[in-house]
Amino acid sequence: MKIAVLGAGVVGVTSAWYLARAGHEVTVVDRQDAAAMETSFANGGQISTSHAEPWANPATPKQVLKWLGREDSPMLFRLRADPYQWTWGLAFLRECLPARTRANAAQIAAINRYSKAQLQALRADTGIEYDQQTRGILRIYQEARALDEAVAATALEREHGIDLRVLTAAECVQLEPALSACAATIAGGVWAPGDESGDAHKFTQELARLCAGRGVQFRYGSRIARIETEGGRVKRVLLENGEALAADAYVVALGSYSPMLLRPLGIPLPVYPLKGYSITIPLAEGDVAPQISLSDGAYKLVMSRLGDRLRVAGTAELAGYDTAINEVRCRAIVRRTFELFPQAGRPEDAQFWAGLRPATPGGVPCIGRTRYANLYLNTGHGTLGWTMACGSGAAIADIVSGKKPGLDFRFLGTSV
Repeated sequence: MKIAVLGAGVVGVTSAWYLARAGHEVTVVDRQDAAAMETSFANGGQISTSHAEPWANPATPKQVLKWLGREDSPMLFRLRADPYQWTWGLAFLRECLPARTRANAAQIAAINRYSKAQLQALRADTGIEYDQQTRGILRIYQEARALDEAVAATALEREHGIDLRVLTAAECVQLEPALSACAATIAGGVWAPGDESGDAHKFTQELARLCAGRGVQFRYGSRIARIETEGGRVKRVLLENGEALAADAYVVALGSYSPMLLRPLGIPLPVYPLKGYSITIPLAEGDVAPQISLSDGAYKLVMSRLGDRLRVAGTAELAGYDTAINEVRCRAIVRRTFELFPQAGRPEDAQFWAGLRPATPGGVPCIGRTRYANLYLNTGHGTLGWTMACGSGAAIADIVSGKKPGLDFRFLGTSV
């Protein structure tokens, strides 16, 4: 079949890869001039299979109230006269109920595991390089109470077969010697040895090159105006330059912008942008920066070594589609990074970035069919787009091909 994939981020390009591997003729459409130039450009780099607990959990509402009014808070709600924001926010609160959290965690854990296996197989088959590290992810905590809460929370993730190991402060430093500079402030940590990290931008661009070698066509610099339907099917996609793109099937992988394209079709996609920030610090010989990927429990930051760079990312800001960089939030990330690693390069060299993560209220992505027979979705991955990308791409390729994906996940049916 001829398949049009709308979006060339990490989710769109992995979808194209698996669709092409299944024998389909694939065209990818994106408004940018290359792959992975928006949300996939400078994310935290973690492939966190172990991270099954969604943002929406019983502890979050109390934390959000505590963070209100703080520009440097890990999660910041900027209330707007936007009915979609309010609807999403109310749905988010509902997903914080314990039963909903457990159900969502099971879904997230399932696709995380499957995606990790797909990524490892892809890497073995292609030899793709993207500054990958396979030493796991270490979550560190400064306060004994926070560590105790984190250890208690591992019970939920261990239910899904995730290997998590509780470490003392000394064991954390032994695993990552760069932590010796802040060892006195660490209460302990939780290590997920099966997790990985790597540069999502580099991976996506390299995979796009491999896709092109399989015959995938990339239509960069092409803005989508609308989708036209007829008789319960998508007839064509109209571009802003007046061109029409016709295919046998269409996969929407436009991240936070997916709802804008789908609302006119009567598809109320529960996706809203969560703005995230990152800094990238160039490293030189003699700099002391972590090699293993870290999560800072106190500040909700993630840190990944990407070759000769240190990437630090975090925060979630509910502020609509505003992509402007808030220097207060970025400088808070810089400040925290150098509190932990005072010799990790030069603070003044930090490069700032902001991107919109396509979040669903419960953290479970929207993958599968819609009410239109030839229209499919692969979006809404929130903070786990890089983690879930290969599994989501493999699954949507199976669904489009009329096969049952090989994982236990609540895929969308025709009611959407």
